[in-house]
Amino acid sequence: MKDHRPLPEELIGYLFSLETYGIKLGLKKIHILNAAMDYPDRSFSSVIVAGTNGKGSVAAMLERGLRAAGYRTGLFTSPHLVDLSERIAINGRPVNMTILTQTIGVLRNKIDALSRTGQLDSPPTFFEMLTAMALSIFRLERVQVAILEVGMGGRFDATNVVSPIAVAIPSIDIDHQQFLGNTIGEIAFEKAGVIGSHSVVVTAETKPDARNVLQRVSQQCNAKLIDVDSGTLLRVKVRAGLTDVETLETPRRHYEPLTLSLRGRHQIRNVLVTVRLLEEIQIAGISIPTLAIRQAITDVHWRGRLELFERKPTERILLDTAHNVAAMGALSDYILKFSPAGLPFIFGALRDKDVIGMVKALGTAANHLICAPIENRRGWSSTELASLIRTVRTDLTIQAASDTMAALSEGWKRSPLVCATGSVYLIGSLIQAFESDTKV
Repeated sequence: MKDHRPLPEELIGYLFSLETYGIKLGLKKIHILNAAMDYPDRSFSSVIVAGTNGKGSVAAMLERGLRAAGYRTGLFTSPHLVDLSERIAINGRPVNMTILTQTIGVLRNKIDALSRTGQLDSPPTFFEMLTAMALSIFRLERVQVAILEVGMGGRFDATNVVSPIAVAIPSIDIDHQQFLGNTIGEIAFEKAGVIGSHSVVVTAETKPDARNVLQRVSQQCNAKLIDVDSGTLLRVKVRAGLTDVETLETPRRHYEPLTLSLRGRHQIRNVLVTVRLLEEIQIAGISIPTLAIRQAITDVHWRGRLELFERKPTERILLDTAHNVAAMGALSDYILKFSPAGLPFIFGALRDKDVIGMVKALGTAANHLICAPIENRRGWSSTELASLIRTVRTDLTIQAASDTMAALSEGWKRSPLVCATGSVYLIGSLIQAFESDTKV
């Protein structure tokens, strides 16, 4: 049962004060914290999920499969949609708030001591702190296998403090250029930095520049690189937004027909990564039966990914956390399959995202655009966002709403179904509004 008590305000303030240190790529501080906590990562096996799009979906499916196989699991993902405890899950449930509170206190004391002795010249970043918290909680909860989603990049991401037995890299695309580089090859190099010595690496990426990097790094690390398309026979049928797998055969197993839990044709590639990794992980001594793999892809729930909320038949909203060009293209394809005339869209974005590229990628899937503000210091205001988008989408009527609920009301005036996308923060605010039964 989920512990619904809120995290104490003082601790929330402490954690989010670490955001002022921004994003600092590097492993020095997380290694110091890990050592100070007596290496909690050595008490369990780790699987890292890196890449650009599909990380969260693959991480969720891997966790579901491992749990179905009888393993006690830990799952570390980011960012959260509504509650911080979502980022650290034990056996499919958000961490208990008492344990979360106690762990923050222990780590805070460790950080203070390390700072006094000069071992830390400045506090860790918000993400470094959360990573250290996750590892500590996984040991405390006697987790057997932990799945860790990379925050950004890989080579210098805090999650790279662990030594993974397996690595999933669903896709590599242009994102976070200011930190990772401007070419696919440069970004792939950063993503490939999580490949561990003698680990299994499974990828669905097909771009030659990215694949060449993955092959080179895997060879250097004596890692086994698995291409999901190699030796795989797949036949699917898409109906009413759902995907039926009629045939799935891999070099190791054959699967009976099944229906994917997660919506969207783009999830097929993520499913292949999940299936192949769960099959291949047996070389690390972890056995996953076929039934558990089926459950991984037919019985998984991942919030905010083509998630449909319905207040009544005339008030429905499809939520998707797409926040880069490639993900927006996949969302557009999904929408146009069942609504060729497009839908009204509620759109919000952070300032460091490629807004122009995203709204272009939406194409005709958006027939009306309502910009909503995001409650984040990096977010665009709705009026600024609308002005920017008008420079490239002269084919659309573009509005600026005062808040997300006003945007939703405007959307429902035009269609009983609207789509919201562009930022995890936007989707989180809408989920929170629906779950608290906020009146629109």
